[in-house]
Amino acid sequence: MLFHSTFRKDLARNFGATLVILITIVITVVLIRTLGQASRGNVNPSEVMLVMGLTVLNQMTTIISLSLFISVVSTLSRMYSDSEMVIWFSSGQGLASFTRPLFRFAWPILLIILSLALFAWPWSNLLMQELEDRYENRNDLERVAPGQFQESSGGKRVFFIDKDSPDPRLGNHVFISNIEPTYESVTTAKQGQIKSVAQERFLVLEKGQQWLTNKQTGETRLTEFEHYEVLIDPESTPVNQKLNSSHTQSLELLKNPTRANLAELGWRLGWGLAAINLLLLALAVSAVNPRIGKSYHLAMALFIFVVYFNLVNVGQSWVSTGRIELLPFMLALHGGIFTIAMAWVYARHMNWSWRSWFTFSRPTKGAA
Repeated sequence: MLFHSTFRKDLARNFGATLVILITIVITVVLIRTLGQASRGNVNPSEVMLVMGLTVLNQMTTIISLSLFISVVSTLSRMYSDSEMVIWFSSGQGLASFTRPLFRFAWPILLIILSLALFAWPWSNLLMQELEDRYENRNDLERVAPGQFQESSGGKRVFFIDKDSPDPRLGNHVFISNIEPTYESVTTAKQGQIKSVAQERFLVLEKGQQWLTNKQTGETRLTEFEHYEVLIDPESTPVNQKLNSSHTQSLELLKNPTRANLAELGWRLGWGLAAINLLLLALAVSAVNPRIGKSYHLAMALFIFVVYFNLVNVGQSWVSTGRIELLPFMLALHGGIFTIAMAWVYARHMNWSWRSWFTFSRPTKGAA
């Protein structure tokens, strides 16, 4: 019917525009932050776009939920301000009649939100952690950028290469400063090459010298060499040692119901429930007085979203620390907000106002 199709078309236009704007803002912020991390050596410069894409994918659950919420509020607010709602109300379509076309439009988006929270969120977190571990556990010579001093993974050595080499295992004009509890050494060499022996890696230096200083006695010694081997990876840090519940697939969380896993699972499921509640809240909060304008209701909508978002995160922390069980928290938060939203929508549908609760009938003059 005309009522449903018109409403869904307006929702689709506003949702698409809002989603594009929010994604553009998030991509810009994430790009600046990722480039800063790459300049500090925390992210591999060749993987900046991949890290940025995974970070944006991590935020898509929040972005889509907020876009859907804002699009519903802005669409209905415009209909109120342009007096379209008066026409629909006069034709027998109350506010509750908007729930059917609204959920008919939103159900694919709600499934996408739930799928992103349950499957894309842990996958992207796991892949980002693998990229971080792989870059963190690279060997010391790979950490060195030509013309820059770079600290080793253990923090005991400082490397410098004067000129880059086309071979990644070979470096020219190598400088190494090494600090140990009992001595300090400064080693320079014309060339350095990586060699693997068993499970260990050695940096083989050619034609150089080493200045060794004993910290306890203050004695110094200068040694020239033609061939010198330095162990650069004495201990290999296992990959994925920092994995937690946010990197675990949802089915595995359910199979291992620890507090942290249940809190993470509740957070993921909570986004699907929150998206439904936000749709109902959008119906209630979008009623606009044309003399007030749209900005007030958009600000109210953003405030509701931020409060709901923070409550979901706080609840995850409470469940993980054992302050509350998962099921009571889900019922209290999402069930409570669902009840409030339904009551608010019904009050709007019946055209109730807070003033009517405090208005008492008074007898007219001359009444017997």
